[in-house]
Amino acid sequence: MLYLAMGVLLFAAAHAVPMFPAFRGRMVAAMGEGAVKGLVALGVAAGFALIIWGYGAARDEGTAILWDPPVWTRHLATLLMLPALVMLAAAYTPPGRLKTMLKHPMLASVKLWAAAHLLANGTAADLVLFGGLLAWAVADRISLARRERAGLIARPAAGPAVNDLIAVAVGAALWALLTFWGHAYLFGVSPLMV
Repeated sequence: MLYLAMGVLLFAAAHAVPMFPAFRGRMVAAMGEGAVKGLVALGVAAGFALIIWGYGAARDEGTAILWDPPVWTRHLATLLMLPALVMLAAAYTPPGRLKTMLKHPMLASVKLWAAAHLLANGTAADLVLFGGLLAWAVADRISLARRERAGLIARPAAGPAVNDLIAVAVGAALWALLTFWGHAYLFGVSPLMV
């Protein structure tokens, strides 16, 4: 489980660089914008790889069961993933009203994804993975609010409602793909199993 914890920490730390504008500014002054972006991307990729490998290893080795969630929590998690994936799609499709209302749809998506998976999974590895990423998303959202108030970043203006329909359609398609096939294929567990 050490590699999983290291992956979550590295992933969060790499994403945390923008949370500290003065520190990031010193890095950019010393190395250049491209080098800082490359270093952050490398940290995120390495953290993600460690998360995947570490979580798989923790599942294979067996991890402590902290709680035994009832079956209905799996069904609730499956339902919660629909809005989580719509929010994820809203983060990467052209801005509509949904993106403006959510302010930071990617972080909202990660928070809902992590909370849903914490409800349905009760091992120590699940707590490290989903709890760690939930904590990172909450901290990042607080940091973004501070940077917005300071005028360091701005949100895009609301776009046409048709962009919301695109986000909903893409999110629903992702949900169906993951629910009925992808989750079992990628992670070996079907969210539809009782």
